[in-house]
Amino acid sequence: MKFPIPYSLGQIASIIQSEFIGHEDFKVLGMNEIHVVEAGDIVFVDHPKYYDKALSSKATTILINKKVACPVGKALLISDDPFRDFNKLTNFFKPFEKSLLPIAASAKIGKNTIIQPGCFIGNNVVIGDNCLIHANVSIYDNCIIGNHVTIHAGTVIGADAFYYKNRLEGFDKLISGGRVVIEDHVDIGALCTIDKGVTGDTTIQQGAKIDNQVQIGHDTVIGKKCLIASQAGIAGCVIVEDEVTLWGQVGVTSAITIGKKAVVLAQSGISKSLEGGKTYFGSPAEEAREKLKQLAHVKRIPEILKKIEK
Repeated sequence: MKFPIPYSLGQIASIIQSEFIGHEDFKVLGMNEIHVVEAGDIVFVDHPKYYDKALSSKATTILINKKVACPVGKALLISDDPFRDFNKLTNFFKPFEKSLLPIAASAKIGKNTIIQPGCFIGNNVVIGDNCLIHANVSIYDNCIIGNHVTIHAGTVIGADAFYYKNRLEGFDKLISGGRVVIEDHVDIGALCTIDKGVTGDTTIQQGAKIDNQVQIGHDTVIGKKCLIASQAGIAGCVIVEDEVTLWGQVGVTSAITIGKKAVVLAQSGISKSLEGGKTYFGSPAEEAREKLKQLAHVKRIPEILKKIEK
């Protein structure tokens, strides 16, 4: 998330009422999660395990819960609760904006685009030309839809990230200030849910085809010409490279990469990154031929046990 104008370190510190280390006029350009930070961004960290990763990241301002040596060329915001203060900044720069109309006045709809009854199109949404948005689709604020996109009934684009901190009093939600970007010639089935990024974009790239009842988590990137079959569930911060096929009920854990032209067979569970150009099966997913051999061996166990008994 980039700020509308540059802010100074002092200004940011005053918003969250925190101490800071660095020049008061140090420029802050935006805020992002660790996997998408750029120079000028704020990143937050609240666990010693991740201090080094945050301090050595591309982020130039680190919101942290301990005074540490400040890296050269960077600044620190010292907070007793970085998670809480990151939420304060999201609310400051991207506050929730109420909409009173089914199609917000600030939404932009392209030529020859059809929007069926019962749809909700949020604030600042952009929908391109020659799209077909079927009944009861909800597209939340700030989402971008390209040209020649079809979205079937009941799909929700831009719901909040599933991201919580476990506190004694209950789960504390990390507020989502990002968006969903859907590129040209994408088809999305009925009753799909695509969550917006926490601070950046969840992206469905050109030509991807998504079946019914598919869940795609925050900040995930679905590459060009991917095929994703019904009831697949993809967690946040996943990179699915171009021309990947995920068959029905595949589950994907967070923050992994599935390589180009990989094929994952139905009901597989992906727990780690997969190389491209191969076919996978099982849970945890392995190369399909090897996994099928293992299953064949398992089937022989009763026969082997009988032989041992004799």
